[in-house]
Amino acid sequence: MTFDLGMPLLAEVALFALAVLVLIVGLITQGNAHQRIGWLTLIGLVGVLGLTFVATEGASLFSLSFVQDDFALFAKRLFIVATMVSLLGSLTLRHSTFARRSAEYHFAILSSLVGMMVLASARDLVLIFVAFELMSIPLYVLTGFLKRDSTTSEAALKFFLVGTVSSAVIAYGMSFIYGVTGSTALEAIGPALADGSPLMVLGMTMLFAGLSFKIAAFPFHMWAPDAYEAASTPFVAWLAVAPKAAGFVAIIRLYVEGAGSTSLMWMPMVAAIAGMTIVTGNLMAIPQSNIKRLLAYSGIAHIGYMLIGLAAFSSSGVAMMLFYLVAYLFGNMGAFMVVEAVAQSESSDGIDAYKGLAQRSPLLALAMLIFLLSLGGIPFVAGFWAKLYVFWAAIERGLYGLVFLGAVLTVVALYYYLLVARRMYIETSDRTDPIPVPGLLGLAIVICLIGVIGIGVYPGPWVDMALRVASTLF
Repeated sequence: MTFDLGMPLLAEVALFALAVLVLIVGLITQGNAHQRIGWLTLIGLVGVLGLTFVATEGASLFSLSFVQDDFALFAKRLFIVATMVSLLGSLTLRHSTFARRSAEYHFAILSSLVGMMVLASARDLVLIFVAFELMSIPLYVLTGFLKRDSTTSEAALKFFLVGTVSSAVIAYGMSFIYGVTGSTALEAIGPALADGSPLMVLGMTMLFAGLSFKIAAFPFHMWAPDAYEAASTPFVAWLAVAPKAAGFVAIIRLYVEGAGSTSLMWMPMVAAIAGMTIVTGNLMAIPQSNIKRLLAYSGIAHIGYMLIGLAAFSSSGVAMMLFYLVAYLFGNMGAFMVVEAVAQSESSDGIDAYKGLAQRSPLLALAMLIFLLSLGGIPFVAGFWAKLYVFWAAIERGLYGLVFLGAVLTVVALYYYLLVARRMYIETSDRTDPIPVPGLLGLAIVICLIGVIGIGVYPGPWVDMALRVASTLF
């Protein structure tokens, strides 16, 4: 029997083994092992990432319930890169809880990542549900990791309760689908929808409602601002990207690949949710005085822009949504890393803490400005191409009203992003000392800057990659 590095599920098994190793090291290590465990986790993730590049494309397991196609490999690499950037920032956390319970923190993140990676390859309803729960349960724990803080506990409890309800809705919707099709395979969804079964439509609608919670789309976004404000910032940077990307992966599997030729029937519903999510996220961000809550509502708005690409239900629409996820990863995580640097120095997440930042730490202020401009869609950084291509894909499908709404709300988004820029560059601070940036946190910021600027200057290879991945789904 030969051992094949490209065999399906090998990356997931290696990641699970890494999680167990991290937990064991934490149990046998005495004293402050936060740095040691963090580096072990990072090095292990580099190896897991390497396995995704030698994986055999097209391989499958369990009667096609688990597939290793281009789309799954793209999603897994996105999840791993986001996790590595987050862990770089986490290595600089000073709270005593992270020193004492570092193994628990990293084990929970790796466990959630295993769920995401299984979800990326899942083409069976039961496997999708199990993977979602494996991903979600550690997120509730990590949100309330600083459990002695009452605000953190409240946010984690809210996240858990709403998440539990969403899981119940997903399971209920799946039960209708199974009742109609008699199968849990995604291939059975398209023919059943084509037959026009009302129970099938109800099941798929409930399923989308449950998945909307996972991506924080309107009206299932209520958990995000509280969770973002209460949890540690490097974790929030990851929470804002990886689990939401996993939610989009599941939606694409179900409503594009599974629904097949009947996917267009969901265009009105997805377009309506996209529009309401954009409006809600952008308008609710304006009055925020806490930078993490502002970025939370901003993230909700960006979910709406990604849904515009999905609403097109075309190869180019899905491709541009995937491209948007890559641009959002670097722009959003970079902004949160700057937030962590400022919070460590000022002990505040208030927007007022950014007064005079350009005079105190000009490079840090410039990095934040670039990230905000990318999130706002200003040329020529990654976010500009992401929004432009998503709008173009929607125009090709005749969604002119949705594109117009998105363009108008982009101007609103620029308003609250520039409010932060105003504090950094125009308003002054009583303090003149520079803000210290730990080396590893600075490295995470630089990586995100390279991503934002690199994609902005040369988007072609990333767009081609997204188009190639999406084409396999149609």
